[in-house]
Amino acid sequence: MSNPAPPASLADDPALAPVAAYYSDRLQRYGPTPLGVDWPSRPNQELRFVQLLKLCDFSAPRSLNDVGCGYGALRAFLSRRHRQAQIDYLGTDVSAAMVATARRRWRRRADCAFELAEGAVRPADYSLASGIFNVQLDCPLPEWEAMVARTLNNLHRQSRLGYAVNFILPPAEGQASPPELYRPPPARWIAHAEALGGRVQLIGRYGLPEYTLLVDGT
Repeated sequence: MSNPAPPASLADDPALAPVAAYYSDRLQRYGPTPLGVDWPSRPNQELRFVQLLKLCDFSAPRSLNDVGCGYGALRAFLSRRHRQAQIDYLGTDVSAAMVATARRRWRRRADCAFELAEGAVRPADYSLASGIFNVQLDCPLPEWEAMVARTLNNLHRQSRLGYAVNFILPPAEGQASPPELYRPPPARWIAHAEALGGRVQLIGRYGLPEYTLLVDGT
């Protein structure tokens, strides 16, 4: 499986630079809220977290990469739902405004940090990525899928126990779909993850038009 090389910087990336600007604008308009990261509500946003976290066993201290962390909503969810867990959390995002906001919100927590980066920047037990592949905007499909492949390769390398990602389902026959959304069939990226050596569990039918891939890397 080929391993696409990353660009010299996020500003040079034809796929991610517009996405960074898009989410920075959402944050400016709506603040650190679900709408600020393009989700309609907190229950909608957190239902995705529930699916992704099915990968994780927090019965022992764990490290976690949150790729596309936004303003740190997953960190807040973990604090509520896994209050007793010991989690060394590192969030990364392509939007400098998101990273700056997350750092301000979590500056008093010694067990979490945030960095401006495309993917995971350190090895961790688990890596999660929620919604980062959905908003393609006007990026050509080959360039967008090169970015998706590059990100999955990165998650595979940086995740000792496994990683989890989600995608929007393809539209039903005859259903209109906004052209700026990326909606691949599950087989497209299951095959990629399996070629890297992962064992993939497909999770669907949880009330949203999407699916989650849990990839066991052990």
